[in-house]
Amino acid sequence: MNKHLEQLIELSQVDKEIDAFEPQIEEANLQYEALMATKNGIANEINTLKQEIKDEQIKKHKNELHLAELSSKLEENAKKSGEVKTEREMKSLQLEEEIAKEQVSFANEEIERLEKLIDHKQSKIDELEAKAAEIDSTLSTVKADVDVKLARIDEERKEVFARKEALVGTMNQKGLSFYQKIRRWAKNTTAVPVRNQACMGCYMAVSDKVYSDVIKGEEITMCPHCGRILFLEPSDAIGA
Repeated sequence: MNKHLEQLIELSQVDKEIDAFEPQIEEANLQYEALMATKNGIANEINTLKQEIKDEQIKKHKNELHLAELSSKLEENAKKSGEVKTEREMKSLQLEEEIAKEQVSFANEEIERLEKLIDHKQSKIDELEAKAAEIDSTLSTVKADVDVKLARIDEERKEVFARKEALVGTMNQKGLSFYQKIRRWAKNTTAVPVRNQACMGCYMAVSDKVYSDVIKGEEITMCPHCGRILFLEPSDAIGA
């Protein structure tokens, strides 16, 4: 096989190895990122609940102030009742007292409702904080595991990059430029095998002449349909 073709095929394989590291890194980080997302979601939910509790405590305080005002008003009416001189004044005081008592009842019910709501939300916050604490304890273990995996991937990647650097250093610059031009759009299918007389990049059949040139491997042969570099896999070359 043509030496330059061999180098291009080898470079294509090395580039595939390099590109394969990215999904490995993403997979290694996946569990940690998922836990962090869950933790952040819990933190947001806790903040929302705390704000809601603050709002409900303000409403409760307003009702308590209103209740105090109503109590004072009922006390004043009780004092005035001894000073009433006419039936009309008596009825007016009774009406005011009935309205005030209804408002007292409503205020007490509202305070009770708000207290239950606050207690329920505080319990929810306690549950979420406990869950967040569990995640925190798990995060350190997962992070340590991720760091080990990433360190291993980094070492492997350095080795592959070193191989690529050594290979590129021996290559014809014109051939390298030609390869890089195709790789810009073909990515990891820059150099593809021919199987059953078809390009494995675009899956189109090639002519007998092109297939014959690929078998010989004396020159760099490109797919007439897609422009990728074609080669014959070792097993097929033996059969040919």
